[in-house]
Amino acid sequence: MSSTQKFSRRQLLKRASAAGAAIAVPWIVPSSVFGANAPSNRIVMGSIGVGGMGTGNTLNFLGMGDVQLVAVCDVDRRHREHMKHEIDGKYGNKDCRTYLDFREMLEKEKLDALTTALPDHWHAIPVIAAARKRIDIYGEKPLARSIKEGRAMCDAVQACGCVWQTGSWQRSSGDFRRAAELVINGRIGKVSRAIVGLPGGTAGRPYPPVQAPPPYLDWNLWLGPAPWRPYSAFGGDDGPHGDWRWIMDYSGGQLTDWAGHHIDIAHWGLGFDHTGPVEIAGSAVYPEDGIYDVPGDYHFECTYANGVVIDVSNANRMGTTWHGDKGWVYVDRDGFDAEPKSLLKEVIGTDEIKLYESDDHHRNFIECVKSRKLTITPIETAYRSISVGLLGEIAMLTGRKIRWNPDTEEILADPAASALLGRAYRAPWSL
Repeated sequence: MSSTQKFSRRQLLKRASAAGAAIAVPWIVPSSVFGANAPSNRIVMGSIGVGGMGTGNTLNFLGMGDVQLVAVCDVDRRHREHMKHEIDGKYGNKDCRTYLDFREMLEKEKLDALTTALPDHWHAIPVIAAARKRIDIYGEKPLARSIKEGRAMCDAVQACGCVWQTGSWQRSSGDFRRAAELVINGRIGKVSRAIVGLPGGTAGRPYPPVQAPPPYLDWNLWLGPAPWRPYSAFGGDDGPHGDWRWIMDYSGGQLTDWAGHHIDIAHWGLGFDHTGPVEIAGSAVYPEDGIYDVPGDYHFECTYANGVVIDVSNANRMGTTWHGDKGWVYVDRDGFDAEPKSLLKEVIGTDEIKLYESDDHHRNFIECVKSRKLTITPIETAYRSISVGLLGEIAMLTGRKIRWNPDTEEILADPAASALLGRAYRAPWSL
């Protein structure tokens, strides 16, 4: 029997009964057959995009006894063969199937869940296709490359009743939760401003020479909906895999990479998970030549309906700082600080706001797949977080203040800026 074949308890008992009638010996069923991690109870999972981040996520799920990885997909043959080796080694068989095209995998495999880790320009299409097949999804941040993609992803996941977890794992860290709880419970008084520090861009790079794609890479499929360009190893020895983040056709640079982390935390402490700013203004320094075109230095401010301003810049201190009329709270991956210092010992009372608690981001997803509850970073939350970065990008590209309606999700009285809410897709791809 294939290790991925699943039988229900009833089917197994029926087989046992038939075997007992045929031969007069006891038919002993191991306890593992009906236990919590029995094959019939495992979450059958596939993985799309098994390079750097995809490898880490897939290995996390591979280590869980109640998850069964059965298939991997990647446009790079080296990636998919490496992950097949890892999965087969874990299970002691050769059953893991590999796919070049995610569409074939979704069509052939009977999956309960999926983990995806792809360049930003490839986030929307596979997620929407998987959601329409009622597959639960763990997807990487930033949620989408454009506002319209993000909304389409939200609509598909929510309409199909899928469980979604975004890889914004900071919410599953105690320091970030504690800092946000202090703010949302008024420990620093009325908040007027949040300062968000993100990394800056990278040095420019001359256009590398055009060459034939390596035989292990499907370059046309890697590009997917992005504009066509001939292959060049702009990521150095790793082809396109290393440095796609510095090209706007595929990403918004460190701004969109990290907005799903620190802007997300700023929103958490302010209770802004389901809204957005009403005005955005800023500026950026873009490379004048070369293949990399995302901003190196950038700064923008977002004003919300209640008057709170979120200031985002690569010149700010890395992390999130909320400023109120009674003090401030700062948090980053190295810990958190506050003024007055007495806040560091504050205890959130039982009658106060307790934020969602998780101490294992990947495990939280699997538990929610089973319970059908919301994860700690559901898709609407991820959409609102990355929307701030994407709106900041639009304001900086146009060089003017834009006004945004977070309820109707429209830029007001600016057709040119509104046109940047979506991105043109290369045929035959569409949302």
